[in-house]
Amino acid sequence: MNRPKKVAILTAGGLAPCLSSAVGGLIERYTEIDPSIEIICYRGGYKGLLLGQSYPVTPNVRANAHVLHEFGGSPIGNSRVKLTNLKDCLKRGLVKEGQDPQKVAADQLVKDGVDVLHTVGGDDTNTAAADLAAFLAKNNYGLTVIGLPKTIDNDVFPIRQSLGAWTAAEQGANYFWNVVAENSANPRMLIVHEVMGRNCGWLTAATAQSYRRRLDRAEWLPEIGLDRNCVEVHGVFIPEMEIDLAEEAVRLRKVMDSADAVNLFISEGAGVEAIVAEMQAKGQEVPRDAFGHVKLDAVNPGKWFGDQFGKMIGAEKTLVQKSGYYSRAAASNNDDLRLIKSCVDLAVECAMRREPGVIGHDEDRNGMLRAIEFERIRGGKPFNIDAPWFEQMLKEIGQTKGRKLHTKH
Repeated sequence: MNRPKKVAILTAGGLAPCLSSAVGGLIERYTEIDPSIEIICYRGGYKGLLLGQSYPVTPNVRANAHVLHEFGGSPIGNSRVKLTNLKDCLKRGLVKEGQDPQKVAADQLVKDGVDVLHTVGGDDTNTAAADLAAFLAKNNYGLTVIGLPKTIDNDVFPIRQSLGAWTAAEQGANYFWNVVAENSANPRMLIVHEVMGRNCGWLTAATAQSYRRRLDRAEWLPEIGLDRNCVEVHGVFIPEMEIDLAEEAVRLRKVMDSADAVNLFISEGAGVEAIVAEMQAKGQEVPRDAFGHVKLDAVNPGKWFGDQFGKMIGAEKTLVQKSGYYSRAAASNNDDLRLIKSCVDLAVECAMRREPGVIGHDEDRNGMLRAIEFERIRGGKPFNIDAPWFEQMLKEIGQTKGRKLHTKH
């Protein structure tokens, strides 16, 4: 195939601290390689594609694309749209009765003269991209789809590290650094830090690790109450771990009696099965999104854990704080900027030779950075709770002593 004459970029799904930089990086690299290649950006993800709404990348945007590295969020906008969910697309007015959303999207790409579509998103976005790529190939549209992996959960098979996840962990630690001081406002304070992560506990674990590194760098004055134990991470609960509430409560009550405070880091997906079962037993409807996922903000896992542990450890006050929106909307840190740069450069190389796939370090190919076949991309990759750094952290906070942690399958 010949070099592309026109490329399109879209970002989709939830935010992550990489979207703005990924868009900026793609624009910069295309401008370096071949400024004659036209670029458009669909507004609001797949929604903009279906509705034919896009931003043209003007010479001024090309000249100032570096500005995008300074911002979080997505300048071109996101949405959660699944092209194979006809009912949802109809309900939202994105297609008309009798239309196939995939065909509408494909026809819009042809109408816009797009040769290569870059999608920046998580497993749902890239699954949608895979479905679209298969549809395009089956119907001989002659377009190439190239994805970039965005998810702060870091839970995409077989990608080693998703864009934005390192930054989200760092920002979550920054967030809790301020929140934890609230334990000085009340005796026997339980603070629950709910971190994003539906099925994967990587972000919660990495956030706790990043926060504890900040504690390592701090100076303390225990004689006047400035004691690390009061602001320490006392428990980390993630979906991959079996949680014995009664056993943990015994341990945490001792912490409360000693430190006058308990601080827990909890994945938003931890304990969801128990919460959903409770709701269904009461005849309550469990809200779900267009992809069939339980709406975690509706079931509120942090509050559930706070209520359970608060009573069991004798907390006088329970404070639940969520860092998700704070951390996921940040600008990329230096580690992520380096990762984004390497992935964006390869994405453009692949576009030049019209090679489809999702760009990432392939764990099944010795960590090689390559265009991973769409059919091999899927979400739900669990965090490895046997990772040495995680085991060491739990050992230091006393959580693993006397019991074995089991990974759910």
